[in-house]
Amino acid sequence: MTSEPHSRRLELVPDNPQRLASLCGRLNEHLRLLEARLDLTIQSRGNVFTLIGPPDALTLGEGALRRLYAMTADDALLTPDLVHLVLTEVTSHHGAVADGATVAGGESSIEHVLRTPKLSVKPRTPQQNNYVQAILKHDINFGIGPAGTGKTYLAVACAVEALVSERVSRILLVRPAVEAGEKLGFLPGDLSQKVDPYLRPLYDALYEMLGFERVAKLIERQVIEVAPLAYMRGRTLNNSFIILDESQNTTTAQMKMFLTRIGFGSTAVITGDVTQIDLPKGTRSGLVQVTNVLRRVKGVSFTWFSAADVVRHPIVQRIVEAYDAYDKANVAALNAQEREWHNERDG
Repeated sequence: MTSEPHSRRLELVPDNPQRLASLCGRLNEHLRLLEARLDLTIQSRGNVFTLIGPPDALTLGEGALRRLYAMTADDALLTPDLVHLVLTEVTSHHGAVADGATVAGGESSIEHVLRTPKLSVKPRTPQQNNYVQAILKHDINFGIGPAGTGKTYLAVACAVEALVSERVSRILLVRPAVEAGEKLGFLPGDLSQKVDPYLRPLYDALYEMLGFERVAKLIERQVIEVAPLAYMRGRTLNNSFIILDESQNTTTAQMKMFLTRIGFGSTAVITGDVTQIDLPKGTRSGLVQVTNVLRRVKGVSFTWFSAADVVRHPIVQRIVEAYDAYDKANVAALNAQEREWHNERDG
């Protein structure tokens, strides 16, 4: 026997038809998105909303509607993408409170909004907030987790804020060019143009935060520098913000080489996803090794992301969860096969 669904009445003030239209979206598409994500039914009449569903879903739905309506006060036009981000933020914070954990690893629960010339960037989940707080406090920081969790985007935002506030004098963007085997000479153009395809996600984030023309000028003046990992050997990087992206594709020797480049006044952020290693078979990932080597080293932070931190389209989160479940099932099956083999051998 199932319990009767609960209902909650919510009145949004002021009663502004234009803001309410933005909140509901075209043909109420924003309300339909809320219903699908939270397992709710939402009925609206003017500025009065009736929410029907489980108690937890009612709380989340009310929080999401209030937050989205507040965002329309500045004439912001809500989009499905923005609604999705707010839903991710609301559900993540609710989950952290329900689990009795404000932040993992003992970090501060205070949110730090990253200010850049073109936009402000706000962590959307508790673990994203941990990540930003760790970058502000530590010299070397690792962000490890699946695609879409904001590892690279937040790192770039931290770098831009540090550059604009003059805490560092330059930004270095580094990435292993695995597909070309680090041998880039046959590609056309200068060094920057050779590695552009590998650094495109970093460029896209910079353009959003600084603008295309400003980024181009900073690259020309070498305030922003791009380099393949192989070109970092022998350098000492002082007063810099260094981002090593896709670090799961570094070898153990490359990871050690990169980490020993860090000089005074510098911050390094190393991002990667250990489930997407493209190294040749038999080559150990430097990111996998470093999690064991530096786990207890002072001044180094590790932030682990999960599918719950994915801030892209909801289907990305479901894809990550499906792959995780598949991998766990395969590991369990392999372990069972190994036990059976040992039993047959010993029996």
